[in-house]
Amino acid sequence: MNFEDKDIYTAVKHHLPTVAEYVSSHGGDIKLLGTNNGIVYIELTGACHGCAMSLMTTKMVVQKKLCELIHPELVVVNVDGTVENVLPATYYTEVSEEEAYFEDEISIYDKIKNLFVGKKEEL
Repeated sequence: MNFEDKDIYTAVKHHLPTVAEYVSSHGGDIKLLGTNNGIVYIELTGACHGCAMSLMTTKMVVQKKLCELIHPELVVVNVDGTVENVLPATYYTEVSEEEAYFEDEISIYDKIKNLFVGKKEEL
């Protein structure tokens, strides 16, 4: 595929509500985690998280529908905690304003904490 991860992420994010209808009917939901090298990483949540049929749902429902809507070579991986289905170390994702604010709060907290720790060591 000749698409950038950002473009794939945006397309999946746009189509995910349609794709998630089946999963929702079973008490679950789909969380888009990110994309890397054309692979879409999701997490099935709710009743679908850890379900014995989650691999089938990922491939035969989610991946099949996204391939129809976006690109036939699209690959979808459900990050479910198993060794073969992990989120890579680097991937594209969008950070919501709320998440960005929370990350800023943590970094400010860490800076203040480090400032006081440094002062304490000087004493």
